[in-house]
Amino acid sequence: MANGVPRLRSRRAVPVAILALLVATCSCGAASSSGSPSSTPPAVPSSALTSATPAATVELTIYGAASLKGALDKAKIIYEAAHPGTTLTISTDSSSALEVKIEQGAPVDVFLSADTTNPMKLVDAGLADGAAVDFARNRVTVVVPTGNPAGIQTPADLAKPGVKLIAAGDAVPITRYATQLVANLAKEPGYPADFVGAYAANIVSREDNVKAVVAKIELGEGDAAIVYATDATTSTKVMTIAVPDAANVPATCAAVVVKASSNATAARAFLDWFAGPEGQAILGSLGFLPPS
Repeated sequence: MANGVPRLRSRRAVPVAILALLVATCSCGAASSSGSPSSTPPAVPSSALTSATPAATVELTIYGAASLKGALDKAKIIYEAAHPGTTLTISTDSSSALEVKIEQGAPVDVFLSADTTNPMKLVDAGLADGAAVDFARNRVTVVVPTGNPAGIQTPADLAKPGVKLIAAGDAVPITRYATQLVANLAKEPGYPADFVGAYAANIVSREDNVKAVVAKIELGEGDAAIVYATDATTSTKVMTIAVPDAANVPATCAAVVVKASSNATAARAFLDWFAGPEGQAILGSLGFLPPS
């Protein structure tokens, strides 16, 4: 029996020693995994650094009066650069033609008109998101081809027999402004009593928009035309004939966000930008006046 006791104790000592070793190992592992405040954090997979959510893309369709083409071309470049992910699609024509397209359901976000009448049509029809915004003013002038082959000296010469005048369609805003200018000129000293009728009789062509009118004069297909002052200053192929300030007609440009826009918030942001300081700088560089 005495000899068996030591053997029994030695058998129990082995598992106790193993247990102690396991406890020590687990303790070391726990201490190692918890780390100290200065320990190096686990590496971040490179894929996690490059998988950030891309910026949302926005596509806006902008309808603009033909007289605004130069301004909108500049605005597109500047606005897209300042707003990554935003793309502007610009379409220009006479304001009246664009307004009709919107009434017929064309997918448009913002409508920029050369007048206030066409935007108000959309407001009155419930097709605009909010009120119309005045963003610029323009004036009208008389243009002739470079070299002035017909010898036009004053607007009174527009009523002379044989003078070929280019005009726009009846619904185009420039036609309303031109009609008003002619009526105003008829009241000026030195203008013939039949000035209004003689002017109308000299019109040989009516174009879809004011840019087409200017193009006809540039090509020498007409002797003179009444257009916006900004169209005259941006063409190197026409000359201007001064119009008396008392007879000139101010043209106010207005815009609306189209109610059917699928990006109304972004559309409103663009219109605010175009009517704000950045847009005014672009418009001013092309001869437009700020809204009154």
